Amino acid sequence: MPQGVPTTVPDDGLTTRQRRRRPLLVVHTGVNKGKSTAAFGLALRQWTAGNSVAVFQFVKSAKWRVGEETALKALGELHASTGQGGPVEWHKMGEGWSWSRKPGSDEDHAEAAREGWAEIRRRLEGAAHDFYVLDEFTYPLKWGWIDVDEVVSVLTDRPGFQHVVITGRDAPPALVEAADLVTEMTKIKHPMDAGQKGQKGIEW
Repeated sequence: MPQGVPTTVPDDGLTTRQRRRRPLLVVHTGVNKGKSTAAFGLALRQWTAGNSVAVFQFVKSAKWRVGEETALKALGELHASTGQGGPVEWHKMGEGWSWSRKPGSDEDHAEAAREGWAEIRRRLEGAAHDFYVLDEFTYPLKWGWIDVDEVVSVLTDRPGFQHVVITGRDAPPALVEAADLVTEMTKIKHPMDAGQKGQKGIEW
C-alpha cells in the first residue's frame, strides 16, 4: 500500500488503527464519465468484505438497467444462498428524469426525489447498511428539490459505521466541504464528441 504523508495530523486523540476504521463521505463529481462506475467499484469491494450494500439511483430511467445493477443483484442472490459476500439492495428513486423525460410535472419528480431522500434518511438514522451509493444524487440537490443543508446535516451526524458515496455533476459546495474524499472527473476526450454512440458494456 502507498505510504501517504498527511498534510495535517488531527488532534482527535485517535490511534492510527482507530482512524483507519472511520466512516467516509465520498463525492464523485465532474463532467466526464466514470462517477457512477467508480462508486459501483467501491460497492464490489464492500461486498467482498461482507458488508451490506444499498444503491439508490435517482435520475437514470427507471426502466434502464445498468450492467452493474445486474451484477450486484446477482451477488446479492449469491449472498442469500451461500452466505458469501454481503447483502445487496438496489432501488430506483422515483420515475427517473435525466435520460428520458417521464410523464408528470417537475413538482411530481421533485416529490418523488424527496420521498427517496426521506427513505435514505430513515435508513441512515437507523444504521441499516454499511455502504450506500446515492447515484446521481447531486441533481435533485442542484435543482433545489432536496435541501442541501439538511442532507449535509444528516450525513455528518449519521450514527455507526456507514460509508456513503454520492455521484453526479455540479456537487454543491456545502456537500464538497463536508465530504472526506472528493474526486472530480475532468474530460480530456470523449468518443461521443466525435459522434460515437453509447455502447452496452461501456455506458451501461
